[in-house]
Amino acid sequence: NNPDAYKANTSDRRLKKNIKQVAISINGYKIYNFEYKDTKHGKGIFQGVMSDEVPEYAVVKNNDGFDTVDYSVIDVEFKNI
Repeated sequence: NNPDAYKANTSDRRLKKNIKQVAISINGYKIYNFEYKDTKHGKGIFQGVMSDEVPEYAVVKNNDGFDTVDYSVIDVEFKNI
């Protein structure tokens, strides 16, 4: 497992800024464009979900207290756009 890829999926709303909903997935998940407040999580504009809006089975609690989403179990792709 690539730890950098895992870290890039940090989907906790508290770590994001400039959050704008841009779409809704087929299964009804809100899709957002956003930036991370701290560039250690990633630089630029990203697209994905908010961890508090997806089912619990898709959310992984990190050791730092922030949530990560397992995008392999939902119909949204996490990407840097």
